[in-house]
Amino acid sequence: MIPHISSRSRRTLALAATLGAALAFGAPGALAGTLPVGPSTAPAAKANAPAAAPASQSATWVAGTRAYLVITAPGDSSAVRSAIEANGGTVFSNFDAIGVIVAHSASSGFAATMRGVAGVQQVGATRTSDVPADAYTPALPANPAQAATPAGEPVRADMSQIKADQAWAVNPGSASVKVGILDTGMDDQHQDLAPNFDAADSVSCAYGKPDTRAGAWRDVDTHGTHVAGTIAAAKNGKGVVGVAPGVKIAAVRVAEPGNSFFFAENTICGFVWAGDHGFQVTNNSYYTDPWQFNCPDNIDQAAIIEGVKRAQEYAESKGSLQIAAAGNENYDLAHKTTDSASPNDSTPTTRTITNACLDIPTELPGVVTVAANGTGVTKASFSNYGQGVIDVAAPGSSVYSTVPGGGYGSKSGTSMATPHVVGVAALIASANPGITPAQLRAKLATQANDIACPSDSRCTGTTANNSFFGEGQVDALKAVGATPPPPGAYFENLADFAINDNATVESPIAVTGVTGNAPATLKVGVDIKHTYIGDLKVDLVAPDGTVYTLHNHTGGSADNIAQTYTVNASSEVANGTWKLRVNDNAASDTGTIDAWNLTF
Repeated sequence: MIPHISSRSRRTLALAATLGAALAFGAPGALAGTLPVGPSTAPAAKANAPAAAPASQSATWVAGTRAYLVITAPGDSSAVRSAIEANGGTVFSNFDAIGVIVAHSASSGFAATMRGVAGVQQVGATRTSDVPADAYTPALPANPAQAATPAGEPVRADMSQIKADQAWAVNPGSASVKVGILDTGMDDQHQDLAPNFDAADSVSCAYGKPDTRAGAWRDVDTHGTHVAGTIAAAKNGKGVVGVAPGVKIAAVRVAEPGNSFFFAENTICGFVWAGDHGFQVTNNSYYTDPWQFNCPDNIDQAAIIEGVKRAQEYAESKGSLQIAAAGNENYDLAHKTTDSASPNDSTPTTRTITNACLDIPTELPGVVTVAANGTGVTKASFSNYGQGVIDVAAPGSSVYSTVPGGGYGSKSGTSMATPHVVGVAALIASANPGITPAQLRAKLATQANDIACPSDSRCTGTTANNSFFGEGQVDALKAVGATPPPPGAYFENLADFAINDNATVESPIAVTGVTGNAPATLKVGVDIKHTYIGDLKVDLVAPDGTVYTLHNHTGGSADNIAQTYTVNASSEVANGTWKLRVNDNAASDTGTIDAWNLTF
């Protein structure tokens, strides 16, 4: 199939090839439309979540119902809520901690009336279309049948590009780190996602109110499931591997079904949920509908800016860093002039804008903004850019990842670049327990590899920080605290080798081009999946047959070996075939050599 860009999500939907299932991508509304890969009017994908105070339970849907943000001082909003009910509205959800109420009303004068109520600071409509009836009786998304996932998980080019494949043997991520994926939902039954899925902290925030029913978080498109795989697909010998395959992921569906719109109330709900549920990082590959840019001189859009900003600040105050996609319009976010895509829930019109108009949540203070690279260190043709706007860059072209139903497919866009950065942030959090959002944001900048501007007049700034790449491309190996090996000195074998009961297996690495002997500090990275590691003896075998024991039946009933050993191999000639030998001398427990590497 031909690569294409979605016009709603922060991604280029591309190459819908699958393993075990042929899936066509694209949906009406927010994720609708396919274009050739390249400059596009593509926004971003949405997700939902938060813990809101109870809303009016007696409200019923009527034709012409619109949604509004009613902004008050944080704290008790009971008087304002009473005024909403008295002035022809209903309280749909309420976030007292940040002073935001989501109100519904079919009265055309509701907003103007509420702006005159004591204690009300701002009121703004969140959409130019009616609230659907489904908001009051939402159906659960489908739970798709699962195709069998073939064995084998070859390393994808995007993972090698950011050295994630080298980072896995050092630190694959901690299960104590939770990542929230605010998006179209997630197929939690997918064999590559189920091992790391956190159901207890997953939710739907569609329409702006948390729906905690089991399965409410499931994908109403394909976008969120694809993002999830890039972040944390399990290293299980099947399909693909995410940047941080050891961390936990929670789905916060902020997209509404049918159109995949991400309205402001949904994003607010999601950010509050993220803060209340201990997410260290959130992925935001979308922009807040219906306005591609929200301008503070528009009374409705000003309320959207304020409401989402408060929710983001709340999440950060609780320890959560928000990371967002820059967008797919090949647009200079530092020199805004026009917006021709808004409002996208009714009839878009072209309007003049300035830099005061913000892409929400991407341009909010504290949010890390991600641009997309193509293969290597080139700007992806579709990626937005802007000096002082872009923070970091990551691969975003033809990214192969999970899709609902147990399948796999390729998509492109800043939506796909962002989860690479989120995965790297999760690795940093894993390696630095207790890190704050501000510290994590700073480390994302310092670990990135600088990329100089190409011969393109649109790229401004320095090699260290410019409008195309920000601080540079993220580096997963640096994120886990490892120093990248010099060229030609790093060798690995990523093929899986089965470890059977009462048997010995060897995985080889052919070393060439290294002068002289191996060092006294030869690094041997080992990634073995095996229950009861006390059954195992693990040896490094040099080309001349000399055996160096790395692990000798220790660890008892613990599972898996993910460790880097230091071996004095200075008496060995470096070039030749080295082997990792694993002996299992007991019954009942089996496993796999997932990967191993040598650093000279």
